[in-house]
Amino acid sequence: MRPCFSVTRSASSAESNNMWWKKQKKAPGGKKAITYYRHSAQDRQENSIPIQRERIGKFADDNRIEIIKEFEEPGKSGLSTKGRDAFLEMIEYVIEGKEDFDYVLVLDATRWGRFQNPDIAAYYAAMCLNYGKQVVYTTMGFREEDDLLGFLHLNIERFMAGNYSRELSVKVFKGCVKIAEQGFRAGAPPPYGLHRLLLDEKRNPVQILKPGQRKSIQNQRVTLAPGDRKETSVVRKIFNSFVKKRCAPKEIAASLNDGSILSPGGKKWTSSAIQAILTNEFYIGTMVYNKTRQKLQSGTKQNPREEWVRQENAFKGIINKALFTQAQERIEAMNAEHERRYSAEDMLARLAKLYKRYGKAGPRQVAADKKMVSPATYTKHFLSLDMAFQNIYKDVRDRARQSVVDQLRTLARQVEEIDDYVVLNDSFSLLIQPSVPVFHGYTTYWSFLPDSRKEVDITLGVPLSNSGKHDILGYLTFPRMLVDSRNIKLFSSSDSRLELYGCRNLDMIAALLD
Repeated sequence: MRPCFSVTRSASSAESNNMWWKKQKKAPGGKKAITYYRHSAQDRQENSIPIQRERIGKFADDNRIEIIKEFEEPGKSGLSTKGRDAFLEMIEYVIEGKEDFDYVLVLDATRWGRFQNPDIAAYYAAMCLNYGKQVVYTTMGFREEDDLLGFLHLNIERFMAGNYSRELSVKVFKGCVKIAEQGFRAGAPPPYGLHRLLLDEKRNPVQILKPGQRKSIQNQRVTLAPGDRKETSVVRKIFNSFVKKRCAPKEIAASLNDGSILSPGGKKWTSSAIQAILTNEFYIGTMVYNKTRQKLQSGTKQNPREEWVRQENAFKGIINKALFTQAQERIEAMNAEHERRYSAEDMLARLAKLYKRYGKAGPRQVAADKKMVSPATYTKHFLSLDMAFQNIYKDVRDRARQSVVDQLRTLARQVEEIDDYVVLNDSFSLLIQPSVPVFHGYTTYWSFLPDSRKEVDITLGVPLSNSGKHDILGYLTFPRMLVDSRNIKLFSSSDSRLELYGCRNLDMIAALLD
């Protein structure tokens, strides 16, 4: 029978070596090091910088290491390196190598950073090692290079450092949702025209909270209340002007700016700022939470409406619900009109009417007609005004394109149609671009826009006749590697260009297939 052994360890020895079952490697004496301390606003007292300095100093003394420089970062989040000037300065100090030292001493993996990807923590540690400086977490001590268990332990610590922030974020979010569901304010500054009102544990008003002030007792709550009279009157003016006077947001903004009334943030009013006021449910006493999300220093994103946390009649509003509802109805109607006006179908229909009326549809004609959108808008939607005009004749161009594809099938053993271009014999790709003639004074021109995509080798321009039959007049090749992706106008008098790029048939394509 094997004897049983009882091992008793002191608290101090357990603290100095978490991996008590392995013999810890001691650092050779006479070494030098720099230190890094970090303490975020949310950290507990045991993570304070003085305590970190004391514990790292004891580790250095025990291992006969001289500390030659310290880097400290109070009140900084460890989620990334953003805003961590001392951390980046420390890394730069390592890279520059102006001082001879051996180690970078850090209390533990959490002080190095709570990176959401543990590889980032490892990356900066490896960068230091690449310049001959080993990052040592003093709570873990030194480890052998071939210590697989120690390596796994370190990576688990890095993962747990980031996971703490993730778990804390989830807990905070759930707590805020519960507060919002009860009709109270879950953080953030109040909207324009509203104040934060502190309530005691019995939900009686205590005081108006100024910017930067917070509740001091856990069971207190914060709600909203009508704020400054001047601001509340501005909010009412915005709604009345929009609903009753039928003013546009742009007109309301101009009126407020003319009266030297500043918007939230002390800036001039804009149409978007007016729209934000008009659509904000806070002004009818509805508490809303989770309209946007920004977790762990990620970018702010809009949440779908079904994810919002809403509590109606949570506090006294500024605007009555009937007026607010009328404002939403008008906004919906305006949005529908905007979508119709800027839809491709509507824009092309108006361009066709303009061309039929004047016999031309250039930038001047488009800009002069109040019913039209701007030439720049056509360029944004269709790449150019000429390309927009070509889209009026979509059916004509589709028939011409199919005719060219049919001819290509007689020349190539394989024609594969991919998206809006074709691939011939697995050799090269071709974008077929038919063009109807555009009248320009006493002449006409055909417009082409060579495709710049790397998937398209050649843009094949196909000018069509203006006899009403839209017959194919010839072919023009625009190789991507030789032609800029700019709008090309081929006038009926441009014989030189036609000779340079053009052919009467598809013989040049057949030659490429041989």
